[in-house]
Amino acid sequence: MNYVGIDIGSTASKVVARGETQMEFVLPTGWNSKETTRIIQERLKEHNVDVLDETTKVVATGYGRIAVDFADYVITEITCHARGGRELGSDNCGIIDVGGQDTKVILVQNGMVHDFLMNDKCSAGTGKFLEVMANRLGVTLQELFDLAAAGEVLPISSLCTVFAESEVINYIGEGRKREDIAAGVVDSVAAKVAQLAQRKNLPEQVILTGGLSHSRYFTRILSAKMNQTVMPTDYGRYAGALGAALLAEEKSKKKKH
Repeated sequence: MNYVGIDIGSTASKVVARGETQMEFVLPTGWNSKETTRIIQERLKEHNVDVLDETTKVVATGYGRIAVDFADYVITEITCHARGGRELGSDNCGIIDVGGQDTKVILVQNGMVHDFLMNDKCSAGTGKFLEVMANRLGVTLQELFDLAAAGEVLPISSLCTVFAESEVINYIGEGRKREDIAAGVVDSVAAKVAQLAQRKNLPEQVILTGGLSHSRYFTRILSAKMNQTVMPTDYGRYAGALGAALLAEEKSKKKKH
């Protein structure tokens, strides 16, 4: 048997396969989730995972989950991220997921979702804002973090991405150092994520998932903002897809019994 989790995010789609075939991959979602779904299906088949075969069970989650028409189950992001985060953390943990278009805070108690919170859609506290600013400064995301580590923070106060970007453009126009602008950008996102997370009573263990989850620099800044250690996770960008794959296996075995 193979168990596949597919997380169609707003900017990136993540896939995890468990069972006879062990693999994971990520690709841009693009403008058409249906087309992305077909590419995923073909990529899996190249590795002998046929999503249409009865020996494969699929759970779809994320922004574009309804586009996965071959899914055996369609499950919400909160449930899948909680299950994946629990696997990466523990049965009692807080999960901060910084995605492309939103940020989620999920509290897991005794292995189950206890509470959760999502940010407003017009917030600059997301990974997409960092990507936009990195492009504006002509660097990669990792280079943005490297620059930020060497800079002094320039304040960026706007809650809206459009206005926050205008602040950055003004700094560029004033000839401010790239390092200082980068430090301001990262500090701004970390502050907004921290403000969201601190609206909940977080447990001792807090992990970061999503596209920034591998960054030791970002988790260090976020931890300082929250006065609490936030742990990076190397596999964190796959948390939703991992949770989906685990749920596919659990549901399949439960159905058999």
